[in-house]
Amino acid sequence: MGKDHKKLLNNLEQLRKAAGLTQQELSVNAEVSRKSINAIENGIYVPSTVLALKIAKTLKCKVEDLFELPQ
Repeated sequence: MGKDHKKLLNNLEQLRKAAGLTQQELSVNAEVSRKSINAIENGIYVPSTVLALKIAKTLKCKVEDLFELPQ
């Protein structure tokens, strides 16, 4: 996919805010840096499966709620 992941729909920022979490709070729970969360939200970085699962668990949602391929 390269560095620009426009083909991956990303709902992380919306779900994080809906959960009332800052990037820092989410990063602590997901055991990554705040910069990683920011990079994911901005479509610069696609997380590993393990990280995506940790984020989904923290936000109490499915990975498919966070990320999806366009139709």
